[in-house]
Amino acid sequence: MINLKNYIIALTAMACGTLCCAAKPIAVTSPDGSVSLEFDTKDGVPYYSVKRNGKSILNDSRLGMKLKDAPDFAEDFSVKSTERDSHSETWQPVWGEESSIDNNYNELRVSLQQKKLAPGRNLAVVFRVFNDGIGFRYEFPRQQSLQDFVIMDELTEFAFNECPVTWNIPAEGYRFYEALFRKLPLDSMGKVSTPVTMRCADGTHMALHEANLTDYAAMNLQATPGSNMLKAELTPWQSGEKVFVTDVRVSPWRTLIIADNAGDMALSRIMLNLNEPCAIENAEEFCVPQRYLGVWWCYHMKTATWEAGDRHGATTDNVKRYMDFAARNNFGGVLVEGWNYDWATWDFSFTRPYEDFDIAELNRYGREKGVALIGHHETGGRIANYERQMEDGMKLYADNGMNYVKTGYVGDMLDDKELHSSQFGVRHYRKVIETAAHHRLAIDNHEPVMPTGLQRTYPNLMTQEGVRGQEWDAWCPEGGNPPSHTVTLPFTRGLAGPMDFTPVTFRFENPVMPQTHVNTTLAKQLALFVILYSPLQMASDEIENYEANPGPFKFVCDCPTDWDRTVFPEAEIGRYITTARKEKGGDSWFVGSATGDEARTASINLSFLDPGCTYRATIYRDGENANYDTDPYPVLIEQKDVTSDTVLSIPQGRSGGCAIKLTKLAAK
Repeated sequence: MINLKNYIIALTAMACGTLCCAAKPIAVTSPDGSVSLEFDTKDGVPYYSVKRNGKSILNDSRLGMKLKDAPDFAEDFSVKSTERDSHSETWQPVWGEESSIDNNYNELRVSLQQKKLAPGRNLAVVFRVFNDGIGFRYEFPRQQSLQDFVIMDELTEFAFNECPVTWNIPAEGYRFYEALFRKLPLDSMGKVSTPVTMRCADGTHMALHEANLTDYAAMNLQATPGSNMLKAELTPWQSGEKVFVTDVRVSPWRTLIIADNAGDMALSRIMLNLNEPCAIENAEEFCVPQRYLGVWWCYHMKTATWEAGDRHGATTDNVKRYMDFAARNNFGGVLVEGWNYDWATWDFSFTRPYEDFDIAELNRYGREKGVALIGHHETGGRIANYERQMEDGMKLYADNGMNYVKTGYVGDMLDDKELHSSQFGVRHYRKVIETAAHHRLAIDNHEPVMPTGLQRTYPNLMTQEGVRGQEWDAWCPEGGNPPSHTVTLPFTRGLAGPMDFTPVTFRFENPVMPQTHVNTTLAKQLALFVILYSPLQMASDEIENYEANPGPFKFVCDCPTDWDRTVFPEAEIGRYITTARKEKGGDSWFVGSATGDEARTASINLSFLDPGCTYRATIYRDGENANYDTDPYPVLIEQKDVTSDTVLSIPQGRSGGCAIKLTKLAAK
């Protein structure tokens, strides 16, 4: 006779087992339903996948970690619990490409537990799904079986559904991310840095990067020939270890932007939204966007020297001359390199000026003129030397009323042993940011780790290099940056944050290296002041070359560096771009439009202007027959009245362009 109670229990157990075996993946979608993500475990291995509008973007992609002297976070997982959340806010950055940013996402937190390898040990993965992409990160709960530990490899995969064309730079063989972006199929990339930009066969644009890099190693990506798979590769310490996990118990966010076109991709704010809110009280008081000049290009042209001597550039009298020019032309500051001992040996002091540089007098003179003295800390990559002096060096600036410092890390290795983007470098850069914030100093960081949106939390991190900038036009043996470079950057390096590219060089001949040339027209140089975003935007040339071209220079003197809104009326990566930005707190718009290797006629739709209003357009465009390699200098300046119904048709030469100021006219 069958025991009815035991029979029912047995049937229930069988049903539960069947349900468990056939359990559906755990799904989360974006607020508008266009982007969906699924999480699943297969034989104990965690995977995720992504779709957009029902089309697969990422097929099953593995998650996990390899650990040192401990069982890996790679398999043997079951789902312990899930949590869901939704978030919707609009926040205001201290400065930026727009004055407000929407942050809307749905979140899925999956808590995983290992069963046999490390019984009861927990790992969590948090997914946030936005209307324009995704972000996810690992969380490492502190637990009895997992206190401090070491990550040897991250097993994160990105298994794309197709093999898109990509724009990328190699992760090895080039210092400080200063390589040209290559256009390659995904499976031909090799090992690359992020961000990696992609375009699919149907025109969908994507970008793969990371956000909120805190006490961790920067992520690189490894492609495999014949495969659409990318695998994360963290930058190692010299020892080969990747990450020492101590108090910070989360990884950076891995981010994927998904957009219909290049312009929409460049407008994504996923990276910023995955960073924490501003941590600096009253940051707007000293993190002030501005145009600035520099005692800088003269060094590249060999008309002056960094070190003291007969041709020393950083003298009190020479800096005053630059300050006078800045005051006359509405520039907010003057950067001075070569002010301190000892550029002859690179045994730098950050508190001892050369005898011909009077820091107190120059700050007094600058305040009288309304021009800030911008300090400079070149470290040569010698971290121990800098950290011994950093507090005193920043205090010297603060005591003199200074609010800006450019930091530099020229050198293949930090302290001759660690990579810039290793956890060692990441920790140092954060220490500099926090020390500078304590002294109310804003930073322009050169030779950085690739930016990951930390400027939301620390708006004193105002701009960074991490790009093959304009100085390559001074000494690059291959002849300078090619025409396509600057119309590629907004959709590659520019996705990671502000770039200190240092545009608007006005003299293209190079007496030092005659084979090297600024490969643009003069009008394109004006356009780059708008196109290549930086809240601290440097006009790179010697002031004599601006004095010789007052007409075109007027646009630079008028152009702001802080914005209420940004749009991209037209763009194709590497071929052309038009960027339009509305000034912060005003009615005027500024437009930069540029070409790559091919001449074209830009078609600039002004539908972004206020309807029913008339604007006076002052246009600085390539003059007749202007061409970067034959006659780059002609600039035609003209005016016309326009409305939001106007479409401007403007011819542009090879590596040419135009810059436009749109001034709103009073209603009649």
